[in-house]
Amino acid sequence: MVAPPSDTRSLHGKVVSIRPSGSDGVILAVQPSVDLGPMSAGRFFMLRRDGEDSPAIPRPFSLYRRGDQGELEFLIKVIGPGTKSLANSRLGEDISVIGPLGNGWPTPSLRETPLIMLAGGIGSASFFIAIQDALRGTDGHPGIDPSQMHFIYGGRNEGMLYDLEQFQELGIEVTACTDDGSHGFHGNVVQALQDHWQAGRLPSKARLWTCGPEPMMRAVVQVAQEKDLECWLSLETYMGCGVGICNGCAVFTCKEGSLGDWPVAKCCVEGPVFAARDVKLD
Repeated sequence: MVAPPSDTRSLHGKVVSIRPSGSDGVILAVQPSVDLGPMSAGRFFMLRRDGEDSPAIPRPFSLYRRGDQGELEFLIKVIGPGTKSLANSRLGEDISVIGPLGNGWPTPSLRETPLIMLAGGIGSASFFIAIQDALRGTDGHPGIDPSQMHFIYGGRNEGMLYDLEQFQELGIEVTACTDDGSHGFHGNVVQALQDHWQAGRLPSKARLWTCGPEPMMRAVVQVAQEKDLECWLSLETYMGCGVGICNGCAVFTCKEGSLGDWPVAKCCVEGPVFAARDVKLD
């Protein structure tokens, strides 16, 4: 059985800030009880508020940002009992934290083709640290020039472009798009990508990273296959334990991919970031 990462911890953290984001989200900052050290972008934590209104099973959230004092920031869309409970947290309150979990994005390299990241709604959460790391360089890799990265961020409406201004301040090119045309490009992220390509604003040869609603990711993967582009995706699969025990986050593998020796992979320990050639989204 694939085991959780060696740096995973079960601990408590104190809520140090919480602020609204977008029309239905919050950014929750938690100070962990121990120093977790550096971690790669795209990994996640299981969170549960220690209150009577909180479900017994924790919820998975991508690590959004790190604070100067090691705080863990999470971008949370409030949609059910678990997220509502976390959104109602009080300053100084304890939160149960398990993590860091899973495998994150591959380390970008200057020698590779330009990187285009496509996020939908709350799927933006896994990209912020990835962009920061790519710009400054990690593990001996030099930083990537901002001109070699483009972030396309879509939502149903302007209120679902969570923390858009923070992404715009990172220094790379950001395209915002909305289904209803309330902000930025009128259309979805794939339509925005195609529009950029047709206008010659983006290179036709690029790596694609994507996270968001499954129909959106399926469309991105289809584009990557049609154009023979490298593609990685971060799945937002439902999870029960986060450590590979419950089998609640199984995803089908592709026989021809690197995980094809077994028909399913566990998103929590073998993902949540996968090469598109390794897993099936249908």
